[in-house]
Amino acid sequence: MTAFGKLIRTTAFRLTLVYLFLFALFAASLLAYFAWNTRRLITEQITTTVNVEIGEITSIYNRRGLHGLLTTMGNRALRPGANLYLLTAPNGQALAGNVGSLAPGVMSVQGWSETAYRRIDDQDKTDHRALVRVAEMDNGFRLLVGRDLEERRRLFGIVAKAAQWSILVVVVLGIGGGIFVARRVLHRIDAMTGTTRRIMAGDLTGRLPVGRSGDELDRLAENLNAMLERIEALMTGLKEVSDNIAHDLKTPLTRLRNRAEEALARSDSEADYRAALERTIEESDGLIRTFNALLMIARAESGQARGNMDDFDGADVANGIHELYEPLAEDDGMTLQVKTAPAPIHGNRELISQAVANLVENAIKYGKPDAGVEPMKADAREILIEARREGDQVLLSVTDHGPGIPEGDRKHAVERFVRLEASRTLPGSGLGLSLASAVATLHGGELRLGDAHPGLVATLVLPARAGGSDRLAAQTQDVPQKAA
Repeated sequence: MTAFGKLIRTTAFRLTLVYLFLFALFAASLLAYFAWNTRRLITEQITTTVNVEIGEITSIYNRRGLHGLLTTMGNRALRPGANLYLLTAPNGQALAGNVGSLAPGVMSVQGWSETAYRRIDDQDKTDHRALVRVAEMDNGFRLLVGRDLEERRRLFGIVAKAAQWSILVVVVLGIGGGIFVARRVLHRIDAMTGTTRRIMAGDLTGRLPVGRSGDELDRLAENLNAMLERIEALMTGLKEVSDNIAHDLKTPLTRLRNRAEEALARSDSEADYRAALERTIEESDGLIRTFNALLMIARAESGQARGNMDDFDGADVANGIHELYEPLAEDDGMTLQVKTAPAPIHGNRELISQAVANLVENAIKYGKPDAGVEPMKADAREILIEARREGDQVLLSVTDHGPGIPEGDRKHAVERFVRLEASRTLPGSGLGLSLASAVATLHGGELRLGDAHPGLVATLVLPARAGGSDRLAAQTQDVPQKAA
C-alpha cells in the first residue's frame, strides 16, 4: 500500500472528512439563511416604499385630478434612481411614466408581481427584473409602481460568491488539516508498530515512544509500556528460575544419586541400607520444599492467589507465627518476642503467613549475633515480630541482632536461589526472601530490608484495609497486648 493510501485509510483522516462535511454544511446553511433573510428584508423595504408611493399618488389624484397626477408622475420619473411608474387609460394606453415595456398581462392583474421590463431611456435592449404593484384607480385608470431588483440580485451575488469562497477555504484548510493530523497520528502509529514488531521478534526491551502532549496515544503508550515492563520482568524471572533450577538443583540431585550409588556399592548390612534410604528421603524432602517454594512464588507473581483473598488482622498472623516458632527459636538458643496492634489487611492469609514465617526462619537461622556482641547486649539473641498500622499501610516486621545484610547486597538478596557468602555454610535454598518479596508485590506492597544496628529488619509493607481499624480496635480493646 502506498503512503497516500495508508494516509487516507486512517481513522483520523476519515474523521476529519466527516467533521469537514458537517462544518461545510453548517457554513452553507448559515450563509443560505443570511442570504434568504437579506432577500426578505430588501423585499420588505421595496414593498413598503411602493405602498407609500401608491398611497401618495392616489391622494394627489383625489385632490388635483388627472392633470395633477400626470404632473406628479412625470416629476417623480425624472428623479435619479427613480422607481418605476406607469399610468394607463382604461383602454390600456400609456399616459405617463418611465416604463417602456412590460411582460404581457402585467397591467391586467392587480396586486404584486415580479416581471421583466425596460425603461424608456434604456440604451441597451436587455430586460431587467422588477417587483411591481398594480392598483386600479377611479374611472378605470391603472397605476403601476415598482422597484428594480438589481440591488437585491447584486447583494445576493455577493453573498453567493462569499459562500463559494468560504466553502472552498473550509475544504482546503480542512483537507490540509486532516492530512497534517493523519500524518502525525500515522507517524506515531507506525513508530508503535515498529516497536511491537521488534517485541514480537523477541526484543522485550523495546518500549513505545511517549510524547509530551499527554494525549490519548501517550496514555495508551504509557500503559502498554508498563505492561511490557511487567511482561519483561516475568520473562526475566522465568529465565532466571530456569537457569537457577538447572544450576542450583543439579547439585542436590547429583548428591542424591551419588549417595544411592554409594549405598549400593559399599553397604553390607540392612542398617547401612536403612541409613542410606533415610539420607535419600531427607534430601528428597529438601527438594520437594524447594519446588513447593518455587510454585508458591509463581502463584504470587502470576496473581493466581488473588481469588483467595479475605479480610483479617495482621496481628493474628504475627501471634500465630510466634506461637508456632517459639519452641524452635528456644531450641536454637534464641528468644522470640511479639508486639502487635490492630493491623487490618485484605489479602491471602496463607501467603502472608508463609512470608512472615520465612522471615522468622531466616532470623532464627542467620540472626545469631557475632561473638563480640552477645556479652555487650543482653537481648542480642532476641527476635522481635511486630504487626502495626501506620497511616494507610500495615507493617509486618521481623527484627534480629545478627550480622545483617550489607546495604549493597539487599537488592540482590531477594532474588531466587541467592545465598550470600555468610549463609552458604547453612542449609537452605535461597528462596525465603524471594517468596516474601513476591507476596508483598502481589498485595500491592513491598519487602523492605533495613539495618537494626546491629542486625536486620525485614518488613512486609502492605496496604491497610480501608475502614478496618475501628472494627479491629473494638474487637481487641479488652485483649491485652501479647509480648514474649
